[in-house]
Amino acid sequence: MDDQLTRELDLLYSRVCHALGDPKRLMILYALSKGPRYVSEMANELEMPQPTVSRHLKILRDRDLVTATRDANTVVYALADERVIQALDLMRAMLRDRLAHQARLAEFVALDAEIDPQV
Repeated sequence: MDDQLTRELDLLYSRVCHALGDPKRLMILYALSKGPRYVSEMANELEMPQPTVSRHLKILRDRDLVTATRDANTVVYALADERVIQALDLMRAMLRDRLAHQARLAEFVALDAEIDPQV
């Protein structure tokens, strides 16, 4: 395999995939896709304790997926790059398609079993 590709995939995994590996962080990213937010706003919106949101934001910030800007005594968080939501949406669409395909297969098997009980 190409050395450049290997290095990029290693970086992708260590920086992005790890950060996306928790559903709470995904929810935070989607909350930020609506616009910059304060931690307290996200905690209320997502119905999560503020320390939990802060801990996940730190991981997302360390991986350069979100930015933090000081606003007087508070910090405003925003997406560093909107394309992360496009990538998540693409993966969600792929998952929905695969699940729909599996459901159709299950329906076919069930229908086939009704027609021929020996299946």
